[in-house]
Amino acid sequence: MRYCINCCIHLLPNDLHRQCFRCRGPDHNNQNCPVCRGENKIPLYTYGKQMKWLAVLEVRTDHCESWNGLFCLRKGKLCSLMFGLIIMTLVMVSYILTGAKHGLLLIPSPFHYGAFASNPSLMDNESLSDMKDHYQPSKMNISYVKDYPSIKLIIDTITSKIEFITRQRPDLEELRKQEPHMFSVIPNKFLPNSKNPCWYEEYRGNTTTDPYATNSYALYSRRFRIIFDYLRKVFWNHLYHYKDKHYRLRCLPHFYIIGQPKCGTTDLYDRLRLHPDVRFSAIKEPHWWTRKRFGIIRLRDGFHDRYPVEDYLDLFDLAAHQIQSVLQSDAGKERGKRNDIIIGEASASTMWDNNAWIFFYDNSTEGEPPFLIQDFIHAFQPNAKLIIMLRDPVERLYSDYLYFASANKSAEDFHEKVAESLQLFEGCVLDYSLRACVYNNTLNNAMPVRLQVGLYVVYLLDWLTVFNKDQILVLRLEDHASNMRYTMHMVFQFLDLGPLSEKQEALITKSPASNTRRPEDRSLGPMLPTTKAILRDFYRPFNTKLAQVLFDDAFLWKRT
Repeated sequence: MRYCINCCIHLLPNDLHRQCFRCRGPDHNNQNCPVCRGENKIPLYTYGKQMKWLAVLEVRTDHCESWNGLFCLRKGKLCSLMFGLIIMTLVMVSYILTGAKHGLLLIPSPFHYGAFASNPSLMDNESLSDMKDHYQPSKMNISYVKDYPSIKLIIDTITSKIEFITRQRPDLEELRKQEPHMFSVIPNKFLPNSKNPCWYEEYRGNTTTDPYATNSYALYSRRFRIIFDYLRKVFWNHLYHYKDKHYRLRCLPHFYIIGQPKCGTTDLYDRLRLHPDVRFSAIKEPHWWTRKRFGIIRLRDGFHDRYPVEDYLDLFDLAAHQIQSVLQSDAGKERGKRNDIIIGEASASTMWDNNAWIFFYDNSTEGEPPFLIQDFIHAFQPNAKLIIMLRDPVERLYSDYLYFASANKSAEDFHEKVAESLQLFEGCVLDYSLRACVYNNTLNNAMPVRLQVGLYVVYLLDWLTVFNKDQILVLRLEDHASNMRYTMHMVFQFLDLGPLSEKQEALITKSPASNTRRPEDRSLGPMLPTTKAILRDFYRPFNTKLAQVLFDDAFLWKRT
């Protein structure tokens, strides 16, 4: 098939097309050509037959003499071009507005910190995304610059602002004013000669009363309902009856595994569960002290109803039932066997997550939280034991990224997120104290990766303001992985657990590792060498201080 779009000549199969404007040359006169003047519209013919009317294509040309025919566009093409430009503009505007709202712009918008909001009521009325408006754009955008010297300048600025200042510990009366209900439920004295802080509480229900009807853990999570269904069935059998009254045994944990995430806490928890004298909460990570008691399920989803302390205590009913059984047996009373059972809790957020304080407690003048999680735990359990598992913070951050990132994961993407997070952190420490930045909810939510979780020494020093050093056991994941038997013996000794048989010990120490890296994440390979060098520089002063506090150079992580 042959045809001419330019001059609209009606072509037949044998037409040599000599009358085409382009074929004849410049002598052709558009004004004298009826076709070019637009007086006729000639349908195309293919192979000598006229096309069906639904397939007829009418074509005309309008040669714009003012442009000498060089830039003429037919109306159809022009409309298509304009329509395409409009659609592309709308898509870009929508993307920019959506990206700005959720922090997803391809060209990031780092924030330089302005003032911390000092009005808690204002903060309560703002959404988490709106709080980013408190920041002003930074002068320097290096999020996509993989240039080590440039980013090193930011790290040097952060390092110059590091000061480890001892915090002022709040007194007991201040804590009571903040959490009056909690102090009304948990007594200040517990059963004597018991490792666990346990006490009897009068139960005013009857046999038809559901003791867990209002438990928030059971209401908001289907996977916990099976546990509570079992507890309902056995609840009445474990009550203590005395003088026509019914009492239930309530307990808090004897020890806490408080951190850090992606440092092997799940593996430690799974191995300790195998010890015959150790009982844990019905849920591995209740996150009650850090999140649920404030009504936080996921911080990005806002706040729900606060979980009362009674809901938290319900999680230890399984362990309390076993302790109660020993208390009611004559043999148990003679041997004091109740002391053999200890209760643990393993929320990896307990050590570091104080993000909710700004919504519930009055802000301090320096932007630092007036109360921390450890203040309340110590108020009720001054003898509690704490276990911390740490790893090289550089590797921890990459593992954290691989675990929590949902899409587009790569070493390059990780590098970009690290660079942006460093810039945000720098913007904060230029104006505020290290502690104010580490515990700042808005900063922590703005950073694409959780740099602050690896600042171990900042959190540890704050825990040491309320707990003695001999109440805290700090382990390294690297040691746990290379010599598990040794680290587990350290834990057993720290918790005053009795000796185990060889079979029991083999079961605990030779079980496969828990919560290892997923195969699809392993395929992404290691982080970029430049990223590793940047993070080594960033964490170095914090690791140095940690090694000094613990008197152990292994926490410098020089060989990893």
